[in-house]
Amino acid sequence: MKKFILIVLVMMLAAAGCSSSSSEQNSNENKQTIGILLSDTGLGDGSFNDSAFRGLERAREELGILFDYREAPDGNFEEALQDLVNQDHDLVIGLGFSIQEALENVAKQHPDQKFLLIDGHSELDNITSITFKEHEGSFLVGMVAAMKSKTNTLGFIGGADAPVIHRFEKGFEQGAKYVNPSIKILKDNADNFGDAALGSSIANKQIKAGADFIYPAAGFTGVGAIQAAQKAGIYSGGVDSDQYFIAEKSVVTSMLKKIDIAVFNLTKELVSEGKISASSFELGLMEDGVGLAPVRLTELTDEEKKKIKEATDKIISGEVTIKIQ
Repeated sequence: MKKFILIVLVMMLAAAGCSSSSSEQNSNENKQTIGILLSDTGLGDGSFNDSAFRGLERAREELGILFDYREAPDGNFEEALQDLVNQDHDLVIGLGFSIQEALENVAKQHPDQKFLLIDGHSELDNITSITFKEHEGSFLVGMVAAMKSKTNTLGFIGGADAPVIHRFEKGFEQGAKYVNPSIKILKDNADNFGDAALGSSIANKQIKAGADFIYPAAGFTGVGAIQAAQKAGIYSGGVDSDQYFIAEKSVVTSMLKKIDIAVFNLTKELVSEGKISASSFELGLMEDGVGLAPVRLTELTDEEKKKIKEATDKIISGEVTIKIQ
């Protein structure tokens, strides 16, 4: 009798396990899935890629989506994108302007697949595009840099000769000159987003030339520049994410490019509506797509805070325009 009861219990537990497994499988099958190809430097860059990844992690926790990601340090973007398409995701994301050509090539081959391009604009019907007004947020960083500079010399380091990087540069320069028209801006193009040693070398060159605030828009190369600024005992500005924790004795503020929020919001729309409503989005100060991280390490006077607030309002209203060409 005991043996019979034991067999029955084992069968009941097995059935429950199968039912649970089947239920979980059905639940997962009903969830929206997203695949993302990260930009060149991949996870751990402390800015661009990590921000997008945070947005998807939040969507997984709050919206119940599933996601997978790929990195392509070898530059073979099409292969990685094709791999994500083969997984039959509801949305495939290409992160970064350098991925645009590959994304468009794959999108043409799969007209029924939905794609999202971040940091570039595509005319293809099955690609939704998101761009940011980096120049607006960088304008505010330039103001802070000029307010706190003692040498009247600032440094900018770009990761590539590309429109998105030029927006960082132009905004930073014009924001600094809005505060101090005679301030000097040293500019260098690293032509590399993944070389911290190179970033450190360029930053040190600018520091020797008198720069006492370094603003790099160069991914992991920029991390090296920020850390060199800290070692030299000068201020710096971060990009994309709040990079204060990369160099807590140097990073005064960061230009927040709110990729995580944009990714989350579009995922939320996809989940609730089954589609993304617009073909393109351009996010700036008005849309809360860019902004300033908290100012640390130095105190802004009430007058300086007021000037930054007034400039923000004027940029939003169009009274202050930033030339990016």
